[in-house]
Amino acid sequence: MAIGEYCNRDVVIAAPTESILTAAQLMRDYHVGDLVLAEQIEHDRYRPVGIVTDRDIVLEIVANDETEPERIPVGDIQLRNLITAKDSEDLFDVIGRMREFGVRRMPVVDAQGLLVGIVSADDLLGVLADNLRDLSRLVGYQNLREEHERAEDDL
Repeated sequence: MAIGEYCNRDVVIAAPTESILTAAQLMRDYHVGDLVLAEQIEHDRYRPVGIVTDRDIVLEIVANDETEPERIPVGDIQLRNLITAKDSEDLFDVIGRMREFGVRRMPVVDAQGLLVGIVSADDLLGVLADNLRDLSRLVGYQNLREEHERAEDDL
């Protein structure tokens, strides 16, 4: 199960030079909790260089009582090195790396390292829950089929 099949392809991006204020407004306008910071390579093709979350803004700007968020580049508050997943990477390998690095969101890139999507822990919980539900139904169907076959044999 390649992660590229499950990632969200609608990614909200910003240049690292955009202001914190602009970043917060983008998050509000698009109803997202993160922005992928990226460099434009071609028209509609971007190389991710970072990620900033609404929590990063709260902890680094609001909690430190910064008074001019419009003057601070969003790239300045990126707290960690960017961890990405290749779109061909196995879903469970990505989950393992997210756990290893303690990240809840991970940009997904193609073979050239260009952005194709983003995956979040919440998205993956949904995928896993759906698959577990399907598996539990299979067990139930198997039991019903066996009961039906036994009933036919008894006739």
